Amino acid sequence: MKIEIGDLNFDERGLVPAVVQDAATGEVLTVAYMSAESLRRTLESGETWFWSRSRAELWHKGATSGHTQRVVDVAADCDADALRVSVEPRGPACHTGARSCFTREVAGPRGGPRVGDLNGDDPRADDSHAAAEVDRRSSELGATLDALYELIARRRRELPENSYTAYLFKEGLDKILKKVGEESAETIIAAKNADAGRLAAEVSDLVFHLLVLLVERGATLAEVNAELAGRAGKGGGE
Repeated sequence: MKIEIGDLNFDERGLVPAVVQDAATGEVLTVAYMSAESLRRTLESGETWFWSRSRAELWHKGATSGHTQRVVDVAADCDADALRVSVEPRGPACHTGARSCFTREVAGPRGGPRVGDLNGDDPRADDSHAAAEVDRRSSELGATLDALYELIARRRRELPENSYTAYLFKEGLDKILKKVGEESAETIIAAKNADAGRLAAEVSDLVFHLLVLLVERGATLAEVNAELAGRAGKGGGE
């Protein structure tokens, strides 16, 4: 049974959620939103197009990264208010470099598993053991940064498989700089909205990628601390 785009039940913003699924394995790769126009472009081009709620614009998945998704089929649910998009992914689905955006367990109400990375691809929890290490030392921001810097440096030395941090180092300086730029832009966008939690999350992503850049270029937190301390002694800088 087929359904036309005009028969879908878009929400008050003109959007429907789209669950993107690997056609070969059934794995859920991401959940995004589609407008009537992005769905039309998806069906016409054979690659996924979405609507960015934060930027209020259409975006073609993989337009800059090359990680496009070839569409196998699109199906609507029984209420015609959600879509399932089966694709053949040409690279990671997640902006972190992970194959799927769904990599972190959610803690249960009674001592269940903590929120943690499932495959080592999340920048804020490179693997469960590393996350626990950082957590033990995170009573102060300085201790957290020190522990995270050490973890990132270790990832650069060891380059383990299925690690987002190692992926960045393998891709090289240009990739790291690109991510710093992207996270800076997302921080700016978050700052324009009245959501302190979102802003804190985006700043955390930016700080993480800045630490990766420091490690890649051989700069240390001690050097950053000395520079900031010097500025503080001058009354906050020039």
